[in-house]
Amino acid sequence: QVQLVESGGGLVQPGGSLRLSCSASGSISSANPMGWYRQAPGKQRDMVAIIRGDGSTSYGDSVKGRFTISRANAKNTVYLQMNKLKPEDTAVYYCKADLRIETTMKRYDYWGQGTQVTVSS
Repeated sequence: QVQLVESGGGLVQPGGSLRLSCSASGSISSANPMGWYRQAPGKQRDMVAIIRGDGSTSYGDSVKGRFTISRANAKNTVYLQMNKLKPEDTAVYYCKADLRIETTMKRYDYWGQGTQVTVSS
């Protein structure tokens, strides 16, 4: 069964750091691009960061300079290092990946189940 599994969310004080991880498992040929999105209560889901197969990245304006996305290609895993966290970063963070399935070689977008990040004193 192909799926994305996230970990690393939690409660942190303003100014603190957290690292999220997301691993794609199952019969996968490739995972590209991979990225993170977030959704706060009552708001739309927004892009946080994306990393492509060539290593290029894109970030949402509100996280530039504070968050860093990276990946371990051999493990089909993507990370999000979040520094200098602010209360407005509080949201459910979702991993998203474009996965190519080994058996069919077709590509599909998959979403993780989401992990809660709460920034509060």
